[in-house]
Amino acid sequence: MNKNLNGIGMTSQRTRARLIERLREQGIRDETVLAAMFEVPRHLFIDEALASRAYDDVSLPINFNQTISQPYIVARMIEVLRAAPDKPDSPLGRVLEIGTGCGYQAAVLAQIAREVYTIERIQPLYERARKQLRDLKIRNVSVRYADGSVGLPEAAPFDGIIMAAAAPALSAALREQLAPGGRMVLPVGTQEQWLYLVERDEHGFRETRLEPVKFVPLLIGKA
Repeated sequence: MNKNLNGIGMTSQRTRARLIERLREQGIRDETVLAAMFEVPRHLFIDEALASRAYDDVSLPINFNQTISQPYIVARMIEVLRAAPDKPDSPLGRVLEIGTGCGYQAAVLAQIAREVYTIERIQPLYERARKQLRDLKIRNVSVRYADGSVGLPEAAPFDGIIMAAAAPALSAALREQLAPGGRMVLPVGTQEQWLYLVERDEHGFRETRLEPVKFVPLLIGKA
């Protein structure tokens, strides 16, 4: 887990604290996730022109028709992925993120997981995220420029997989990259999208539909 962000961007500490209170009001209960959200300076991952909105609970554009996700949905997905709100000292092991974007969610995951692999298909976003994470001295995240739709089989199995773009259907290839006991959280659908949880145990896979969401679509190949 990463502990290198202490003291970074503390000028917005009060603003960040208000965001955390809003997340609690919206039902986020995992204090480990809330602490990670507080630690990561979201304003450093967006354009300066939008910095005044960095701690609003909204998604924001990051170029190339992509967005930085709404803080609530980041917290909600990681809370579901962790599945241990009553166990603050129970870290995730190896996690795969599909859709690095600006790197914000990977930075949050780095506070919670021992090891994070994140894939971005758009080269300028990949380069920007890799630099930002390096500048923040986050050392337990490996950023890859690749087609995230096929996962990262060479680094599998993963204890958790989280996807920041909506797949048209649940992926069998990604399910197979889950370790036994692993969990995958992802949006699924085209016009109508739902957040899904996929769990793997000794009997196979269990799928649970959670709530309606709105994400950019998952695209194939590199750009």
